[in-house]
Amino acid sequence: MKFLKLVSLTLFFGLVLAFNSQAQELGLRFGNVNGNNVALDGVFALGDFSRIHADVSFGNGGVGIDALWNPVYDNIGDSDFKWYAGFGPSLFLADDFRFGAAGEIGAEYLFTDVPITIGLDWRPYFILVEETSFDAGGFGLNIRWRFK
Repeated sequence: MKFLKLVSLTLFFGLVLAFNSQAQELGLRFGNVNGNNVALDGVFALGDFSRIHADVSFGNGGVGIDALWNPVYDNIGDSDFKWYAGFGPSLFLADDFRFGAAGEIGAEYLFTDVPITIGLDWRPYFILVEETSFDAGGFGLNIRWRFK
């Protein structure tokens, strides 16, 4: 138990440092995030048409880590709204260890006067380890600061 907590804290602080050093957007995600209620939310650009949307969530006795690839990221008409979809691995470190995959589809608004992005998304989880299950209740609100 103590070893798992140490590993969880080490991964959490390591990802916080990675978010601060390389993220183009950094903020919080509220809602169901890998079984938790709040997450440190970061976006890392991979090019013009894809990005990594990563979260480190905490609460409920563990730390959750999601790293989702969003291959589709485009404007909705002529507005500042963008939509995205993606998928990637999901990990929950606690006594109730879980490993699986998450999907994601959402929309976000990029404010032009201030470098803030606000978005809503749906993130279903398909858990493979320890028990196989499906969780379709992963709705969330993202609020991020844009660095570039």
